[in-house]
Amino acid sequence: MMRTIRPTALVVCCLFAVLAAGSPRAADAVFPPAARVGLAPPAGLTVSKEFVGFEDRARKTGILIIELPAAAYAEMEKSVTAELLKQGGTTLESNDPFPLNSGPAFLIVGRQQAEGLALRKWVLVASSPDLTAVVTVQVPEAESATYPDAAVRAALATLTVRANVPVEEQLGVLPFTLRDLAGFRIIRVLAGGAALLTEGPSDAIEFGEQPLMLITVVTGAPAEPAERDRFARGMFAGTPAIKDVRLTRAEPLRIGGQPGHEIVAEAKDLKGDTAVTVVQWLRFGIGGHLRLTGIARKDAWAAMFPRFRAVRDGVEPR
Repeated sequence: MMRTIRPTALVVCCLFAVLAAGSPRAADAVFPPAARVGLAPPAGLTVSKEFVGFEDRARKTGILIIELPAAAYAEMEKSVTAELLKQGGTTLESNDPFPLNSGPAFLIVGRQQAEGLALRKWVLVASSPDLTAVVTVQVPEAESATYPDAAVRAALATLTVRANVPVEEQLGVLPFTLRDLAGFRIIRVLAGGAALLTEGPSDAIEFGEQPLMLITVVTGAPAEPAERDRFARGMFAGTPAIKDVRLTRAEPLRIGGQPGHEIVAEAKDLKGDTAVTVVQWLRFGIGGHLRLTGIARKDAWAAMFPRFRAVRDGVEPR
């Protein structure tokens, strides 16, 4: 079902929704694993195992939930236009306020043709004090009698944002275990295989303010050991939000009994020119690799590096 979607830059993604008769209540909201945003799905709609949301594969329908920073709401409110939607293949029918208990929201309704299917689409963009929720619903026109506009709106009206997600629930969606957080806390998890850790009061990603560690599982790995150094340097070159990079170490090493590679570099954060130090570890496996990137202010590096290493040594594939 995911292959039928053609997302736009700001609407982000478009999936399919099953919404049955009845008026669900916010108290019945169901939260996909590790998600702060949930809603009350109609009977027969189940949590997807492939994306954050709900689906009914038999009817090619589902609900996709995306969580963005709080600041994204104002940008999307100004930028989502009929012309932008048209570029993504969607014909706009309406764009109206849709206030919720969490805060202001607006609902876009339109139609789209995708891979031979005529689709009805709803995109709810909802604000809350600390995040923006984008909920995309698509229903094949052939199912419009079963999942009418009124049922879709009733389900969207139950959108609920919970204050936090239990750590155990966040860890449960990852394809690896974290035996040692080394005093860091998880601020973001993606079911596809990524965890972002920090220490400090803010959940915002500011490289020059708080230490950050990103752990990701990535497909693809060098076929030959001799290619690993070049591969690692290429991966490191894609590290965002830093500049004036100077590598101080780049060498192979063993991580968890498997071949790996380490890069350490000094740099400045792109936003505030703060001096930072960055470490990247790659742990190579069959057909893929584990990437761990730690970044901290240069004046805190001596204390942070051993903790980054403790997290690295506690990561194990499931």
